[in-house]
This record gives sequence, C-alpha cells and structure tokens, in this order.
Amino acid sequence: QVQLVESGGGLVQAGGSLRLSCAASGSSFSVLDMAWFRQAPEKEREFVAAINWGGARTHYADSVKGRFTISRNNADNTLHLQMDSLHPEDTANYYCAGTAIVRYFSQHTAYPYWGQGTQVPVSS
Repeated sequence: QVQLVESGGGLVQAGGSLRLSCAASGSSFSVLDMAWFRQAPEKEREFVAAINWGGARTHYADSVKGRFTISRNNADNTLHLQMDSLHPEDTANYYCAGTAIVRYFSQHTAYPYWGQGTQVPVSS
C-alpha cells in the first residue's frame, strides 16, 4: 500500500518562493506516475503539474507554467514542487498523488494514491 505525505507548506508573500515535498513509503514509488493538485476553499480540486515514472516527461497547468517546476528523486522516494513568483491566486491546499498507470494525467480521478495535503497561503 502506497502512502504519501506532503510537507513544506506555509505562509508566503506574493512574489515569493516555496518548495513542497512529498515522501512516499515503500519501493513502488519508482514505477508511479506522480502529480500535484491543489484545492482552494469552496472550490474544486484542480490539476497543477504531473511527471512520469522516469521523470523524463512533465506537464503543467497553464496557470502555473513558467513559475512552478515538478521533479522527483526515485532514489529516496520523493516528489517536489518548486513554486516561484507566487500569486495570491495560488493560495490552496496542495496534494501529491500517484498512479501505476496514467490515462488522463490532469484528472484527479486517475490517481488512486493521495497525501493529506499541505497548506500554502499567499498574501499580498
């Protein structure tokens, strides 16, 4: 059973940077396609970024392209999201997610494994 735990969230001002991490249990991490989603209060969960099992392919939502970078380290079973030039609109609870086989990488229903989330409030 895959377990995911996010960390690194916290208050940041507009224009600032933050690096989120996701630690995975077990040795199955290296075969999982991974992604970051976010959910603001009273809003639906939305796609942020995805990375394939080997790390060679990445995808980003248009709203974060050029500002966020997704990466992974299969040696220590970690996923990361580097967030730069943050906007107040980026305020949300951020979740990491994984799946053994991805069909539609931007849809949350494609991912059976989820972390508990980490809060990122962006103030101006």
